[in-house]
Amino acid sequence: MSSPVRVLLADDSPHAQRMGERILREEGYEVVTITEGDTVLLRLEDVDPDLVLADVFLPQKSGYEICRYIKGHEKHRHAGVVLIAGLLEPVDEEEARRAGCDAVLKKPFEASVVLETIKPLIDKARFARGLFSETLPPPPVPEESQMAEVVPPRPELDPEAIRAAVTIALDRSLPAIVEEITGKILIALGH
Repeated sequence: MSSPVRVLLADDSPHAQRMGERILREEGYEVVTITEGDTVLLRLEDVDPDLVLADVFLPQKSGYEICRYIKGHEKHRHAGVVLIAGLLEPVDEEEARRAGCDAVLKKPFEASVVLETIKPLIDKARFARGLFSETLPPPPVPEESQMAEVVPPRPELDPEAIRAAVTIALDRSLPAIVEEITGKILIALGH
């Protein structure tokens, strides 16, 4: 059984936190809410999120700064980062791209838009984290006297099941991957 999806929601608006938390929890995600940018960076280690939703205008550290930190950090760069902003708040699209942002959402949150945006990013993050390996049974633990001579047996692998899992993951992740690569090429070409 795989571990639950963990989402870190960073927004200083209590209303946005409640709305986002409700949408995410109804999908079965674990949600940790934070109100300040500095606290996000402190909590990354213990939360170890699959996805971060960060308000562009957080106190102390902006959503852009948080995104740059996550995407540049070896342990956390697998996590999807979605910048969020109020309907009338400006989002600097170029700055978001440079920071490595995966998507932008506007508040107030609409459940279908939020879920459509985040599901491929979560799939991509969990794939990058290597969570598919959790479906294999753990090797037996040998007794101490047998440690040097015991080689655990290899689990029986079903190539069709593996192919199906990879196909599902790619089908869900491919649009986000294409967008990410396209964005990086455009940045490299100066557009």
